[in-house]
Amino acid sequence: MTSTLTKNSIQTEKLPAGGTNPNQFDVLEAWYPIHYINDLDKSKLTRFTILNKDVVIWWDKKTSAFKVFEDKCPHRLVPLSEGRIAEDGLLECPYHGWAFSGNGNCERIPQQPEGIKAETSQRACVKSFPTSVKQGLLFIFPGNPENAEKIEVPIIEAIEENPDEWVVLNTFRDLPYDALTLLENVIDSSHIPFTHHATVGNRDSVSPVELELVESGKNGFTGIWQDGPRKGTLGKQDTSFIAPGFVCHDLTAKQLGRTLTVVYATPIRKGECRLFARFPFKFASKLPAFFIKLTPRWYSHISNNRILEDDQIFLHYQERFLEESGGSPNFNKAFYLPTKADTYVSELRKWVNDYNANPFPGESLPPRLSTEELLDRYHSHTKHCGSCRKALARIKQLRIAITVLAAVTWAMIPLTSSFQNESIILPLSFSAIFLLLGGVWFGLGRLEHRMYRGEEVPPRNLPKN
Repeated sequence: MTSTLTKNSIQTEKLPAGGTNPNQFDVLEAWYPIHYINDLDKSKLTRFTILNKDVVIWWDKKTSAFKVFEDKCPHRLVPLSEGRIAEDGLLECPYHGWAFSGNGNCERIPQQPEGIKAETSQRACVKSFPTSVKQGLLFIFPGNPENAEKIEVPIIEAIEENPDEWVVLNTFRDLPYDALTLLENVIDSSHIPFTHHATVGNRDSVSPVELELVESGKNGFTGIWQDGPRKGTLGKQDTSFIAPGFVCHDLTAKQLGRTLTVVYATPIRKGECRLFARFPFKFASKLPAFFIKLTPRWYSHISNNRILEDDQIFLHYQERFLEESGGSPNFNKAFYLPTKADTYVSELRKWVNDYNANPFPGESLPPRLSTEELLDRYHSHTKHCGSCRKALARIKQLRIAITVLAAVTWAMIPLTSSFQNESIILPLSFSAIFLLLGGVWFGLGRLEHRMYRGEEVPPRNLPKN
């Protein structure tokens, strides 16, 4: 195994992500985030799929670390994610109770007679993936385990240098389109005023977008937008794409401070990816940071989901139109890209073609989803998010409590009327309380609905906008 680096040790030989072949980017030879640490429950198993490979995330008490295994028991191939963490801290298969330690070794086969050691065979081991925890994210390396320590984990360098100076908003969601489609969308700043009008954009702020490439190669590219967004009022914007799935927009404005927009695109399977979006702020004033820290994470996620749904439906359709036109190899004929606003989009597609970087070569997109499926929030976010999960449970509990209280209040109205023949103050008071409770109940119901599903009409298309 490669030794862990220390200040006094010989540095491990570094390798570029994507492998050493200069003409090909091997998507397995890279680190990918799969979960925020604070959304993982140490007492439960978490299932995930990356690059068509099912994995299970679990907490190993012995090493005090999250482990990631292939979600398949070597005995009879059932998903280990359907099992449990046993009392002795081992990962136990649900079918026959085979149990595994954090390194993937089998430690227990309940059915074998005493003296037999079938668990010592390599065939009894579960494949374990290298993991790394950086900046609150759990990363996995799906390639050759021997290369894991030699390849850098893609992190936000600005935060690493001065972590206390930043306030960071985080969100994630499983999206119904490819990781490449997500990356293409994120590097395209020119869509924001139109697609996200009335959320984070404004049609009135449109101006020419003159993007310039600074550097480009197998491991990504960098670029600059000298004027920057909002008609140049915010200053220049630097953009970096670090292959295979990291994009960062870096914007510094005198009146606001420094703002980063960072996106990780983790490919799940063809036509599906997990987005990790991070918004680090270094404000010129301390007041905005104060209010951001006061906002519950689940409440921010409701707004984040609304923004993602601004383009979720048409991107799901767009990538199917591109596939019908020949996909990435034919992007220049499929797309009409006459302005410099599409410079980064062209460069991303060229990167895919030049380095054979399609994560699912030869695979076709699945059938289109319905609008209802595309607007799902519960299965794509809420149930995976520790903050939203807890908030949804509390909202349901509050609605039940309010229902009971409202029923009692309603019953008290005629009773107080009969006891207070000469005064209507008490009955009116109970009536007012009942109406107030009803309003709160309906308000919580609307909030609960937003945890499950988005709205069909995006804000940009509402009559008032």
